[in-house]
Amino acid sequence: MNDSTNPTLILGGGFTELFTALHLRHQRCSLPTVLIDKEERFIFKPLLYEFLSSEMEANQVCPRYEELLHNSGITFVQDSIQTIDLHQQKVCLTSGLHYTYSHLVLALGSTTGYFSVEGTQENSLPFRTGRDAIALTKHLRDCLQLASQAEDPQQRCTLLTVAVIGAGSSGVELAATLADLLPDWYTKLRGNSQEIRVVLLNRGKEILQGDMNSRLRETALEKRTVPVDLLMESEVTAVQANFVEFKRHTQPEVLPAATIVWTASTATHPLIKALPVAEEYRDKHGRLQVTPMLQLPDFPEVFAGGDCAVDMENPLPATAQVAYQQGAIIARNLKAISEGRSLSPAHIHLRGTLLKLGLAESAAEIFDRFEVKGKLGHLIRVATYLELLPTPVHDFKATTEWLTDEVFHLIKPIKSVQSFH
Repeated sequence: MNDSTNPTLILGGGFTELFTALHLRHQRCSLPTVLIDKEERFIFKPLLYEFLSSEMEANQVCPRYEELLHNSGITFVQDSIQTIDLHQQKVCLTSGLHYTYSHLVLALGSTTGYFSVEGTQENSLPFRTGRDAIALTKHLRDCLQLASQAEDPQQRCTLLTVAVIGAGSSGVELAATLADLLPDWYTKLRGNSQEIRVVLLNRGKEILQGDMNSRLRETALEKRTVPVDLLMESEVTAVQANFVEFKRHTQPEVLPAATIVWTASTATHPLIKALPVAEEYRDKHGRLQVTPMLQLPDFPEVFAGGDCAVDMENPLPATAQVAYQQGAIIARNLKAISEGRSLSPAHIHLRGTLLKLGLAESAAEIFDRFEVKGKLGHLIRVATYLELLPTPVHDFKATTEWLTDEVFHLIKPIKSVQSFH
């Protein structure tokens, strides 16, 4: 059924998918290629915290696909995927469009998983997309405005309390960012910044448990503008409009909070679950097992990467640096197929871990050996991610804008010190 005149379809516009497309262009691969995503913009997820805090602009963190793929020869289609038929090699979209493909790249990512906890989906805010960051910003500013005029101390306390559920890297980075950001916002409203409370709830005994950033545990939440309160061994049982119900050491407790953000879990994408792939070729979470060449064993014309795929012989964390390399490998193998050459196995190199820790501060563990934190860690983290930003033009624009800001902020304290002396 494989017809080389049919296009290569890339479903989803996350890291693996976008970098597959960009590497195909870089390699001057002649394969007709179509990238399909329901969103207009690519979301550089590791920098969403900088977008939330206005440390970086929307055009830096959320560039348009049309801009990124300009003059690439790759067609971008903004549409939602309705069905994927692996046997007929056909993808149908909600608009009524359909495509028959020669090769398929699957990296649809994951969705938010709520563990069937009562009220969580209705009463908590996610933090995965640019829209989520905008919604959270508006909600937080509304709460601070109301708190600045609230006469009832209990009402003000609730409005000024943020509960972040889940102490993986996303929860820790968000909590650290808010612990620095919210006091600044509230002070500008003439509020008492020390009334801000950021609470991190986690079912396990430690933050970053089982996370590749676990070595940064001691560094993660220290020296924030307001301290992050840790509620470990706290199993959330329900989320209501203005409070979280949880059990701690088997005892039921309630945390009043006007802002509740859920970062606790992810779930396999429904379209991935619906694929006709045997259970023996899935992991316990329903993710697709792939060969060392990142192909599906039963459907070698299909490549998969990112959150929805796993190589059981060499499991890897779902991070930007892994997805970036997977995109390059998939592109290389697609070109090899078009030229009748042998495919190459994936060799992913982990260069270390990066963790955002508040405003203009980060921790970087380089090659699992050297830990750098504070302002220098921040420079390393953002510079590393800017290096990954798609296309040289966007990379250059984002880098120069960011460096201008950073140099300006670094010069000010240096001048202040010189004036003091």
